[in-house]
Amino acid sequence: MNRSMSAQRQPSRTRARVGPQSMTGGGALDVDRLLEDPHTGIIVCCGSGGVGKTTISAALALRAAERGRNVVVLTIDPARRLAQSMGIEALDNTPRPVKDAGRDGGSLDAMMLDMKRTFDEVVESQASPEKARQILGNPFYVALSSSFAGTQEYMAMEKLGQIHAGAQRDGGYDLIVVDTPPSRSALDFLDAPERLSSFLDGRFIRLLLAPAKGPARLMSAGLGMVTNALTKVLGAQVLRDMQTFVAAFDTLFGGFRQRAQKTFELLQTDGTAFLVVAAPEPDALREAAYFVERLSEDDMPLAGLVVNRASPVPQDDVSAEEAMAAAQRLRKQDAESLTAGLLRLHADRVRIVEREAQIRRRFEAAHPQVPTAVVPALAGDVHDLEGLRQVGALLAEERPT
Repeated sequence: MNRSMSAQRQPSRTRARVGPQSMTGGGALDVDRLLEDPHTGIIVCCGSGGVGKTTISAALALRAAERGRNVVVLTIDPARRLAQSMGIEALDNTPRPVKDAGRDGGSLDAMMLDMKRTFDEVVESQASPEKARQILGNPFYVALSSSFAGTQEYMAMEKLGQIHAGAQRDGGYDLIVVDTPPSRSALDFLDAPERLSSFLDGRFIRLLLAPAKGPARLMSAGLGMVTNALTKVLGAQVLRDMQTFVAAFDTLFGGFRQRAQKTFELLQTDGTAFLVVAAPEPDALREAAYFVERLSEDDMPLAGLVVNRASPVPQDDVSAEEAMAAAQRLRKQDAESLTAGLLRLHADRVRIVEREAQIRRRFEAAHPQVPTAVVPALAGDVHDLEGLRQVGALLAEERPT
């Protein structure tokens, strides 16, 4: 039980394992092929915060449902934009059907992770009714299940495991789309299960709260000093709550680790596809590169990179230099020329597009095996199904005619 998951992971790879659902190498990501492949059972959208993972996840789920898949999308976005865009009054820990979504026998359900409720469900399913009541009413458990760092990411993995097990049991969903938590680091989603279970199973907590008997008597004086110091900082009641919690929760430690490892292994299967979502900015693509490398280290199947909210490419072929030269000529004739101002704006836009393309080329040079989809930024926010359909079309490189 003390063996860490990292020790059980596969050896590091020098290049990302590109999933068979996408392509055999770099180039353009074939999104429709990925969504229509019946072998694809889980799509995990990951990346740093603020890059549009929620919108991309919802758009992928909707597009898959309208291609005959029975889909559930799990979001962990506290802003609740997903519910608004899908016309659902509120999302919670129970899948809710999305109206007017799905064709050719396909369907779409949406849900939002309720971190504490998921934790409670785990306790209720694994402990006896009496022990479950002891745990659920413990103040330390309430704090742990509501706000402990890593709990959200851990419970996202837990909920994914629950949904997948249910789908395997009753044959409901054939595709699960996961919108990973908006963490400070994109790596938290993979690290959280081990971090949380290691904390719960930590030797320090067990030693500190263990009764002074047997060999522990030899350390009673040192433990007494530590306990006294913590009592002054935290208070005696907090320590008593911790002791009661650990004593009641002890039998569940192994179950947490076992399920975390099982879900981790599920993510490594070929039926899972990771999509790394990034903005066309240096910091976001650096974070994407870190995640691609981490997926490689953990032998996770990478489907590709989605560069979201890219600046739209101008329709004409006027370069930035040509536009600026024309603007300067017009300004000499008319200092307040509106056309000159528009030409300068065009030049700025072209330069932004060129800069973003250069950033993407640097990523592609470092990771030539990763297929890429570029989604141009829309004029407004996505707030309904039609907006999600538009994002899905852009993901699949369908351009307006």
